[in-house]
Amino acid sequence: MKVVNLYKDDAEKVVDVLCEAFYDYPVMHYVLGDKKDYDKRLFKIVSFFVDNRALRNEPMFGIKNAENKLVAAAIVTLPEDIPQPAELIKRRESLWTEIGSEERKRYEVYGKAASVFRPKELQHHLNMIGVRKAYRGKGLEHQLITAVEDLATNHPISAGVSLDTEVESNVNFYLHLGYKLIGQTTVDNHFTTWGFFKTKR
Repeated sequence: MKVVNLYKDDAEKVVDVLCEAFYDYPVMHYVLGDKKDYDKRLFKIVSFFVDNRALRNEPMFGIKNAENKLVAAAIVTLPEDIPQPAELIKRRESLWTEIGSEERKRYEVYGKAASVFRPKELQHHLNMIGVRKAYRGKGLEHQLITAVEDLATNHPISAGVSLDTEVESNVNFYLHLGYKLIGQTTVDNHFTTWGFFKTKR
């Protein structure tokens, strides 16, 4: 299985992979809370995150299995400041209207805490990376990260790749891949977020 570029038409499949991968993720449960319609609201917020990249033509990578089904995906923010399309701004307001104002506040609290660890230099940011449960432990996440690193290496103004994690078991994995731990903090007394950066080759 190899990494392939994904595009707007693949967005729905990317959302499906990331919803499965992030279903039990601490940030999602913190932001969305414990309401009964968690699955529906998770789908809405992940769809927005993916559209945020797709509508700006920012990079999305994937890995497909032998049956051509997407089993792993990653979405990336470019170092350039890309204007937000009017459609995206409209979708953002619609999203938080549907999900709730308290949920929006919690998301902003998390975003503010995580942004502290972003390097000052322009860089690629790995927003989300996920692998379907049945395909974990096969090196697919490493393949996707390598693709993002290659993207940064070949970009004239990118200093490297930044990323965050809220799962402690991921910390040693990223350190093993050569990422430097920039810092960590507890978000609203609920969970810890760790920020990493790797200078491009």
